[in-house]
Amino acid sequence: MGRIMGIDYGRKRTGIAVTDPLQIVAGNLATVPTHTLMQFIKDYIAREQVERIVIGQPSQLNGQPSESMRYIMPFVQRLSKELPGMPIVLYDERFTSAIAHQAMIDGGMKKSDRRDKSRVDAIAATIILNDYLQSKYNQPDNTES
Repeated sequence: MGRIMGIDYGRKRTGIAVTDPLQIVAGNLATVPTHTLMQFIKDYIAREQVERIVIGQPSQLNGQPSESMRYIMPFVQRLSKELPGMPIVLYDERFTSAIAHQAMIDGGMKKSDRRDKSRVDAIAATIILNDYLQSKYNQPDNTES
């Protein structure tokens, strides 16, 4: 069983989270400049066994794809070509940035630290991945999605 990688894709920087090898809990891995993301993923996969990649799928409140999808889909297509055979899952990421901000407040993080957008991105990636894990374990037959 390998890790699952979670990605909160952004135009400038991208938050990345990973699970433990048993896929029980997700934790913050890094925030990287988006232009270096592909190489970061390849380097990480060369060192660690990754079973699948979960990418946050931004949606509007009505469920329609967000404007951001026009930047995410080319990355997803490129990732599929660069890592053939790697399962890639798009997972709803609505409200993850707001939840990340609230988590920082609840955790007692200083206002100056909460302004660091790279922290928000990494926490959002962790939230996306933990939500994905919860949905996976809440399925009646506990099959992969």
